[in-house]
Formats: sequence, structure tokens, C-alpha cells
Amino acid sequence: MPVSKGYLDYVLDQLSCLGTIAHKRMFGGVGLYSDGLFFALIDDDIVYFKVDDNTRRRYEAARTRPFQPGGEGPSQSGYYSLPINVLEDLDQLKAWATEAVEVARRKASGKKPRTRPRK
Repeated sequence: MPVSKGYLDYVLDQLSCLGTIAHKRMFGGVGLYSDGLFFALIDDDIVYFKVDDNTRRRYEAARTRPFQPGGEGPSQSGYYSLPINVLEDLDQLKAWATEAVEVARRKASGKKPRTRPRK
């Protein structure tokens, strides 16, 4: 199911606590970016934040689910759904979102730069 405009507008409004959030429609969902960093996505009107080995435990303790782009089956454990109560509480949301942006920043800084093919 695609992301509804009303839900996207609501999420963007809530996340304005971080500053300007860019968004881009992709593969039926929406990618969310802070300072050019892909830190979250929305699919089927569910928000998923980027996680790593340190932050994943918080989501599992809240009994949220990993992003599964094909429905049941293999999961994309790099993103977990955001608890509804966090989305509705701006103080908690800012903390969780800031953490997701930092995960994206750490992952981006750990990537090897592309090398040009040899001629």
C-alpha cells in the first residue's frame, strides 16, 4: 500500500523538531533525509528508523518490527518501526530521530569511497 499524503504530512510536521527534513518517493514508500542522510523511511503508513547493533535493542524492547519490504520473509533489519507513542511525543521523537540520524552518519562515514576504474 502506498504512503498516504495525510500521513506523510503528519510525519514531516512531527519531524520538523529536527529542522528541515527532505523526502523522496521510492519503490512505493518514502525515504526521509536529514542533512542529506537517509535516516528513515515510510511504508504502508508506518515509520521506520535506521538502527545499528547498539540501537536495535531499544526497538526490540519496545516490541517493534524490522522493515520487511516483501511482507513476510527476510527482513531488512537496518530499519525498525517507530513506536506510535514515540511518534506522538515530540520530546521522545526528537531523541529517537536524532539517534537514527547519528546511526546514518556513522554508517555513511564508515563506507569506503568509490574508486574510479582503471583505464
